[in-house]
Amino acid sequence: MKLALPTAAVAAAIGLGALAMSSAASARIVCNAEGDCWHVDNYRPYPHVRLVVHPDDWYFHRHWDNDPKMHWREYHEGRGYWEHGVWVPR
Repeated sequence: MKLALPTAAVAAAIGLGALAMSSAASARIVCNAEGDCWHVDNYRPYPHVRLVVHPDDWYFHRHWDNDPKMHWREYHEGRGYWEHGVWVPR
């Protein structure tokens, strides 16, 4: 009995940690052919738009200031995508 309670507490902590990590992993970064990149919570493909999907931490591994072809776009409310530097709502 003395061992069961700490074991259950550790198991619960591991389970909650895994749940937190799985929910955080849903965020993505997408980039279009023009080099516009932005965060998305739920990626929905658009048949006529070619987007490349990256993991959420990809942003931190890029050197944005040294690459004139890549442009980080800030969060935009609502569904849509960036095209030629302009937000296209959907």
